[in-house]
Amino acid sequence: MPRSGTTLMRAMLDAHPDVRCGEETRVIPRILGLNSQWRKSAKEWNRLQEAGVTDEVLKSAVASFIIQVIAGHGAPAPRLCNKDPLTMKSAVFLSDMLPNARYIFMIRDGRATVTITGFDLSDYRQCMTKWNSIMEVMDEQCTTVGDKCLKVYYEQLVLHPEPQMRRILDFLKLPWNESVLHHEEYIGKDVKLSKVERSSDQDVLEEVDQLAPMLRKLGYDTSRNPPNYGKPDELVSKKTEDLHRNREEWYKKAVEVVNDPERVEKPLPYPN
Repeated sequence: MPRSGTTLMRAMLDAHPDVRCGEETRVIPRILGLNSQWRKSAKEWNRLQEAGVTDEVLKSAVASFIIQVIAGHGAPAPRLCNKDPLTMKSAVFLSDMLPNARYIFMIRDGRATVTITGFDLSDYRQCMTKWNSIMEVMDEQCTTVGDKCLKVYYEQLVLHPEPQMRRILDFLKLPWNESVLHHEEYIGKDVKLSKVERSSDQDVLEEVDQLAPMLRKLGYDTSRNPPNYGKPDELVSKKTEDLHRNREEWYKKAVEVVNDPERVEKPLPYPN
């Protein structure tokens, strides 16, 4: 799901010396969407079969396209990853084509995620029902893929980065490396943050049980507003303190790596 921490996740993985993710390709979800349309239309699917474009031919072609895009849009590395969030809607199909691939399903409280472009924030009901339907599909896809798909909660990754990253790297069969805990030092250097990728704003909405039952299914407490996700680890507290104390330096760095500098809030005075 877009705006669920996928940019943070890929930046942390990109900081690992054995991994290269890179920016969103934007074309992979589109080719997967076309593939889905072809298969849903009986008329179109029959035409493809009659033309000799069988299931195996199509799978092979789509797999080759995806591999070429992932491999070709950045520097070579021992392990490659793709950050396009909506590919999780096709995880079962991808798993069939790419049996050695592993999938990370980023989950974030929908009351924050609905600030995503494409949601009409003037229509609260539309926001949460749309989030719910997409998450329902992705959750089912991840569950069907089984032990090749790992569910990662954005809030827990932010509050407890080391245990979460150890769990993630173990799932990916990658050696532990401290650099993943200091990914911010690599932004603009080894880690290239797309100037059009957006990280997320927090927007807490109320009364969502009927509109978004997936919130409770995924373990979120919908009775609290604002939500309480727990206390941060010491490392996170120290980095937050550093962010406040060196706010001017971090502000300048943020302006350098985003497409629209006006979106970056200017730092407030730090209390003595």
